Amino acid sequence: MRVKGIHTVKAKLADGTRRVYYYAWKGGPRINAEPGTPDFWAAYNKIVATRRQHAIGSLGDVIDEYLVAAEFKKVSSSHQRALRSYLELIRKQFGTMPLQVVEDRRVRGDFRKWRDTFIATPRKADYAWTTLSRLMTFAIDRGYISVNPCIGGGRLYDADRADKIWGADDLRAFLEIASVPLQRALMLALWTGQRQGDLLRLTWAAYDGKVIRLRQSKGKVRVPIPVGGPIKHMLDAMLAERKNAKEPKAVTILTNTKGQPWTGDGFRTSWERAYKKAKIEDLHFHDLRGTAVTRLALAGCTVPEIASITGHSLKTVQEILDKHYLGGRLELAEAAIKKLDAVYGRSTKTSK
Repeated sequence: MRVKGIHTVKAKLADGTRRVYYYAWKGGPRINAEPGTPDFWAAYNKIVATRRQHAIGSLGDVIDEYLVAAEFKKVSSSHQRALRSYLELIRKQFGTMPLQVVEDRRVRGDFRKWRDTFIATPRKADYAWTTLSRLMTFAIDRGYISVNPCIGGGRLYDADRADKIWGADDLRAFLEIASVPLQRALMLALWTGQRQGDLLRLTWAAYDGKVIRLRQSKGKVRVPIPVGGPIKHMLDAMLAERKNAKEPKAVTILTNTKGQPWTGDGFRTSWERAYKKAKIEDLHFHDLRGTAVTRLALAGCTVPEIASITGHSLKTVQEILDKHYLGGRLELAEAAIKKLDAVYGRSTKTSK
């Protein structure tokens, strides 16, 4: 008989023999008995009963355990902060709910009604639902419940940002009023196509004067980015300034006005303030990533060439150009017509 939740680990011993170890759940205590025997099931039932009785009885208890678990600690600090805020919302609403109730099929309706209280802010509603589902998956892995009542559910937030591209006027408006540290952040994003978090963590050790080498936090993709033009001039000037400084400088390339590494919250606050002052409408820092993809396409770069710089997969680059960041569609079309005219335009005029 198989019981859902029992975790098995296959190991090869020093003498070459193979052995299978059984645990009450992933990360739980080992069951020191032969599988299928009465002793095995007696040990399993004792472990599970003891845990549920003395440690975990409600959804709030699961939240407490999740906050100190490896699954929570392995995500980035910014993601942890977001998860904490939503977990507290879940605790406030469902913290005292017994786990027996969580397994009742009707509880999904209660969870959906709670999710829908955030319908005025669909992105928040989706994040709340996703966090609740993540918590349920954790509870299943620990052997507390057997089903996830939050699987599926659909998204309320439409994340499509088609045509959301930083144009020349937007860039000029921002650069005219932004501080030098923010100008540098914009330029680095525009010419590398990298995410905000990765750029804020980027150190001088990643730049050798010709190439920036970084490992993206999302997907752990290693990306080499040759630098040239304005971005190389900016980085080399910053590097020279750093070498001539009397006091030690921060190891990160991007720093705040005090010369210290940016915190995520500090950067976002400063960026938002400058963004509003520049009177730019409905553009995010992350849209610079899509802008970089479009600029590369307008410059005549192929999909593989773009992917080698931004770290996207070939499929994703194509999807970006096809579905999401189409602010340059007119420019791309004009470029195509110019190429067409260069080949066929002369013969057409001659025929007349």
